[in-house]
Amino acid sequence: MSYYIYHHPDWPAFTWDAEALTARLAEVRYLQGLMAGRMEALGFSARSEAVLQTLTQDVTKSTEIEGETLDTEQVRSSIARRLGIDIGGLVPSDRHVEGIVEMMLDATQHFEQPLTAERLKAWQACLFPTGRSGMHLIIVGDWRDNTKGPMQVVSGPLGRERVHFQAPDADNLSHEMNLFIDWFNKQNDCDSVLKAGIAHLWFVTLHPFDDGNGRIARAITDMQLARAEHSAQRYYSMSAQIRLERNAYYSILEKTQKGPLDITSWLCWFLDCLHNALKVSHEKLGTVLLRVRFWDVHAETPLNERQRLLINKLQEGFEGKLTSSKWAKIAKCSQDTASRDIQDLVVKGILKKEAAGGRSTSYTLLQPAAE
Repeated sequence: MSYYIYHHPDWPAFTWDAEALTARLAEVRYLQGLMAGRMEALGFSARSEAVLQTLTQDVTKSTEIEGETLDTEQVRSSIARRLGIDIGGLVPSDRHVEGIVEMMLDATQHFEQPLTAERLKAWQACLFPTGRSGMHLIIVGDWRDNTKGPMQVVSGPLGRERVHFQAPDADNLSHEMNLFIDWFNKQNDCDSVLKAGIAHLWFVTLHPFDDGNGRIARAITDMQLARAEHSAQRYYSMSAQIRLERNAYYSILEKTQKGPLDITSWLCWFLDCLHNALKVSHEKLGTVLLRVRFWDVHAETPLNERQRLLINKLQEGFEGKLTSSKWAKIAKCSQDTASRDIQDLVVKGILKKEAAGGRSTSYTLLQPAAE
């Protein structure tokens, strides 16, 4: 077996070059403060929309990293219901979506509560309400065991697999997780932002569950970042940025897990990723403000649930052009009903018919004129 970071005699006494991180950490702290200041200057509806958009992205992108796609409208509706945010076009959510949302909101909205083994096990149970991962039965709500042999991260075709990482033996998990949980809950000299990066690496290295370790590691990261900012309001998504940088993420993770206890390179990557997430969030804030302005202007405009649903989808980045046939398919209504819905929005100045006609007739969303 390869030699992994947890085999070092001083494990888990991580070290790093503080001087190499100083500039990166200062820039991240600056952007965090700038973002918090910008959001504080906005009204309640704008802040609520920004939080809703961020948490929706966090849930969907964290799941995408694991190769699974969730229905964005279900995720958005589930979060809005749980946070009491009033939005139109709410749709029912299946229990899988509800479980993932419950885990993420517990981590971010109740960040001040201690992390415990029971809480972590409950999070993992939320991710797998059927007791299965895909077609496979897994241990749910408890640490993994040695029944299936060592826990390995593997890629490649059958017979030519490549082992990227092998987690610590399951017999040592209770002790290892107690060490991690005690460290996470205690106040220590470690910078609170760096602590988020260390916590992510440490947890995903222990890999304590049969499945769901990556998503839970990212929830722990968000929880610690909320502690660092003393706020449950999430305005940027680390999971979305990790999704964009997935190859680099897996590369630095594998290198670090096979290296010494000096994790400077990992923390440099983590801070760079966090920096990028904050920059993207600053850039997207304009989109959030447009959305809020739209609904402020049309607060009293009579709209049915189908219309609210499709407007929300257009605001989130609708793929391709909006046609009556797409409307009918998404809204699960007849072609005639879709056409009536669309024409009603055209009359109300919400949709605009594009130049091409006939079968190619399509529509775009109109933004209210600036005051």
